[in-house]
Amino acid sequence: MAQFILERVIAAPPADVFAASLDPGLHVRSMARYDETMVEAPEGGVFREGSTVTWRAKHFGIPFRLRSVVFDIDPPHRFCDRQISGPFGAFLHEHVFEEHPHGTRMRDTVTFRSPFGPIGRLVDAVFMREYMRRTIDERNRALAAELER
Repeated sequence: MAQFILERVIAAPPADVFAASLDPGLHVRSMARYDETMVEAPEGGVFREGSTVTWRAKHFGIPFRLRSVVFDIDPPHRFCDRQISGPFGAFLHEHVFEEHPHGTRMRDTVTFRSPFGPIGRLVDAVFMREYMRRTIDERNRALAAELER
């Protein structure tokens, strides 16, 4: 499995960063470059324990669908999401929020595996890990910009 960890300090309280990270609309805005939309939104329009969502996006010019579930919600400290179905062999994203002298330290740990066995592992090592890291970092920059304006 491939993995990376990103950390970013955001000048906002942990409760605000936590809430913004669970906002489906903000997620869609942050991923507009990839034409990301919600095909199936979470019930009530907000993520809660066990909420599912189906995303549609374009990466490498190819349309993808990914259905995920949100779980282990512990406001304002942590939550996780994982792929139920979609392009990855496996995908888990842990979001952690800690107090920091300048606001909140947000840490993302993403663990994933591309399909197709040895070929997928090679793709992950050569290309996909860095592509995913940049994509999550882009989302985090948009989240920080929204909270710090």
